[in-house]
Amino acid sequence: MTTDSFTDAPTFMKMHGLGNDFVVIDSRGRDAVVTEKLARALGDRNRGVGFDQLAEIRDGVTSDVILDFWNSDGSRAGACGNATRCVSEFLMRQAGTGELSLTTERGLLRAKWSGDLVSINMGLPQLDWQDVPLARDVPVDHLPIDGDPVAVGMGNPHCVFFVDDIADVDPAIAGPPIENHELFPERCNVEFAQVRSRDEIRMRVWERGTGITLACGSGACATAVAAHLRGLTDKCVRMEVDGGWLTLDWRDDGVWMTGPTAHVFDARLTPAFMETIK
Repeated sequence: MTTDSFTDAPTFMKMHGLGNDFVVIDSRGRDAVVTEKLARALGDRNRGVGFDQLAEIRDGVTSDVILDFWNSDGSRAGACGNATRCVSEFLMRQAGTGELSLTTERGLLRAKWSGDLVSINMGLPQLDWQDVPLARDVPVDHLPIDGDPVAVGMGNPHCVFFVDDIADVDPAIAGPPIENHELFPERCNVEFAQVRSRDEIRMRVWERGTGITLACGSGACATAVAAHLRGLTDKCVRMEVDGGWLTLDWRDDGVWMTGPTAHVFDARLTPAFMETIK
């Protein structure tokens, strides 16, 4: 990719789902442009743009598009539910269609309108220890970790703790040691959940490679699955995260997530910025 003129520098969109914010680069019709170094530079909220995750749209082969995800530390993410909803809304409005298929590292995902909101099928939860993945064969529904958490794979590995009062938990302190726990060879997202009723959960999250975020789509799905596995909730729940509300519905074909999206602005990276990360 050349950066000889301003028009050669890539454009991007800034989006968010419940404050879980993203940079989205549309690379359809060209080679992918995102690298680990570019993701780290863009993810810097002081010297770049800032995001919780970066999503790159590429031309689909067996689906409408391919989505690749990056964390702000430059590492890859296997899934990002809120970014998938944001991108899906943009693409469905652009194409004038009510449904969409997307290929991610998680597999083939489906999106559709649900009234004014976007619903994503995030796929079936991964509940075998090797699929989460965990480092060894232990019960995923009762991990041998203080606090008795549940492990769930949703494209990303998740470790879900149930607590009596979410106000007593500081994810910035409790999250990092679990993210890097030896049971999770690929690190993990860490969720702290307070079950309010059979159909309502309050959740906070520490995301691997990013830190505290206002929402986490795959984490919300994992928390809903974990709560039902424990017999604490029904399969369809409303979930309050720091940024607002999501609806999760664990069906026979996967976990459907529904919630709001926002397209904030479009912008273009400058050649000077691109030169600093060559």
